[in-house]
Amino acid sequence: MSDREFGGNDDLSLPKATVQKIITEILPSSSGLTFAKDARDLLIECCVEFITLISSEANDIAEKEAKKTIACDHVEKALKELGFEEYVQEVLDVASEHKEQLKTREKKQSKMEQSGLSEEELLKQQQELFRSATDKYNQAP
Repeated sequence: MSDREFGGNDDLSLPKATVQKIITEILPSSSGLTFAKDARDLLIECCVEFITLISSEANDIAEKEAKKTIACDHVEKALKELGFEEYVQEVLDVASEHKEQLKTREKKQSKMEQSGLSEEELLKQQQELFRSATDKYNQAP
């Protein structure tokens, strides 16, 4: 089941810099080993193929269950059905860890919150800016 069977999108890839970073973390420079660029490109193709295979199987499972969203459950079942049982626990652990990181991640502040001003103060500033812009517009020849 390659991506060519699903419409032939040759644009599917992973960011080379990200894959290189992962490789570098696995093969520290102190080991003296290097990873050839063509080997990295082959690894990227293999990863894309693997992701396509798993997501296609997970999609089939979700469709059989009349679901419109592929859930972690579907990915877990897909891994098992495709013979990757030994990876399931690690995948579940990483998914759990990711969920925990999302919970503890700082919520981004909106620009309004970042300003430190009250809503009334911001509204007053906005009205003054509008008034100033209107005055400039009306003064133009």
